[in-house]
Amino acid sequence: MKYVNARTILPIDLVEELQKYIQAGYIYIPAAGKKKRWGERSGYRTELHLRNEGIRQRYVSGCTIEELSTQYALSAHAIKKIIYQKS
Repeated sequence: MKYVNARTILPIDLVEELQKYIQAGYIYIPAAGKKKRWGERSGYRTELHLRNEGIRQRYVSGCTIEELSTQYALSAHAIKKIIYQKS
């Protein structure tokens, strides 16, 4: 991302309108297009989904909430939220 002087790319009346809100500062203008959801770019969202599916499968197979809590280093409350979450 590079900084560009607004006067070189925007109409003067738009620059004057922007100056009513901010003077001598920086404005971030995001790229057009669809914004990705949290964790989609890094793949962490998919990783958490797979982990949660594994927790549900192990619970159905007979593991207790306490065992899952220890195995995944999560609180019993977090394990319950994952197990009872609608998918």
